[in-house]
Amino acid sequence: MRFISGNKKAILRELHSVANSDAQSETESAVKAILADVKVNGDVALFRLTEEFDGIRLTDFRVPQHKLDCALDGVEVEFIEALEQAKANILSYHQKQKQSGFVDTEKQGVMRGQLVRPLEVAGIYVPGGTAAYPSSVLMNILPAKIAGVPRIIMVTPPGKDGLNPYILAAAKIAGADEIYQIGGAQAIAALAFGTESVPKVDKIVGPGNIFVALAKREVFGIVDIDMIAGPSEVVVVADETANPRFVAADLLSQAEHDKLARAILITTSEPFGQAVADEVEKQLQSLPREDIARASIANFGQVIVTESLEDAFDIMNEIAPEHLEIQVENPMDYLSHVKNAGSVFLGAYASEPLGDYFAGPNHVLPTSGTARFFSPLGVADFCKRTSFISYTKAALEREKDAIVMLAEKEGLTAHARAIQIRFEEDKGNENS
Repeated sequence: MRFISGNKKAILRELHSVANSDAQSETESAVKAILADVKVNGDVALFRLTEEFDGIRLTDFRVPQHKLDCALDGVEVEFIEALEQAKANILSYHQKQKQSGFVDTEKQGVMRGQLVRPLEVAGIYVPGGTAAYPSSVLMNILPAKIAGVPRIIMVTPPGKDGLNPYILAAAKIAGADEIYQIGGAQAIAALAFGTESVPKVDKIVGPGNIFVALAKREVFGIVDIDMIAGPSEVVVVADETANPRFVAADLLSQAEHDKLARAILITTSEPFGQAVADEVEKQLQSLPREDIARASIANFGQVIVTESLEDAFDIMNEIAPEHLEIQVENPMDYLSHVKNAGSVFLGAYASEPLGDYFAGPNHVLPTSGTARFFSPLGVADFCKRTSFISYTKAALEREKDAIVMLAEKEGLTAHARAIQIRFEEDKGNENS
């Protein structure tokens, strides 16, 4: 792991100088070509691209209902029980996010309000490839269910031996309405544009590789998306009271995701930082995904030593991490210091995987510094808001001069006229 130390300004200057820059131009071109192909050629393109990228020749994309109905038969009872417990926690947390509309009648003759309505069709992308994530199925589908989305479409890459049974079981438990065997940028294209087989959706959510992320960015505006997800990341802010073994394990829990994942420790104690780095190396040697985790640690793993915990939190807020662990004495005292983070884990026993799988808050989180303006996935992401207004004649007459003034100052005389004419007609009737 790379050590960085000094005063806050020097540390931030060094962090900015080594910021990761992505060479994406070739991938972007490939993604645009895939999107255009699916938009024009529909299912024909999907069949061809699935064979090209996944090595599988399909005759139908949709997973038959009987396979979904029997999904729970193909997995261990203990796995089903764990999914059901996680589902209960996710539901209980996200139910508290549900919003209703409002009606405001405080001003005489005026009614203003807001409707909250669910999206009609939501598209859920669930990754395949080197790792399959049943937990992502729950995290993406259950908030949509709470929001009241009537049709939830799930897409996931096909496998040579069929779909992952744990993904299917999670989809059954979460309540997916339809599942299609499509992956990559072509799946995003199918959801965004619709094809002969795949319905067009209103919003696409869920994590994926660089092809999926770039495809979501390209189709934003045709459909809504949750966010542009980058590699996973964790920042641990710790003092010398923390357990180096715990901190090292938590750093590696993110490093094993991806060779581009970022695992960062910020501490006030250089000896503690060294103890964590030593423990990371020790634990790496027994990880089944050692190659991935080692590459992540070698390229993006950092130990940042600061002069104070206040500086540590300032630097953390500049990084704006996806996951933040606070492993210091009295961690609740520092929650108010957090401005930019996707999800916060307080204390030695709130390990980040607790949030990935079980506690209830969503694990679809902003990455790559976007926690400065993005939020975790939630119920509101599957809703839209509509405002409404009603004025009586007397209420409008009270405020018409101000409205006309504003319209005329903007040079929009037809706007002003639309207000004035309502009262001119009355005047004309009185003179007749």
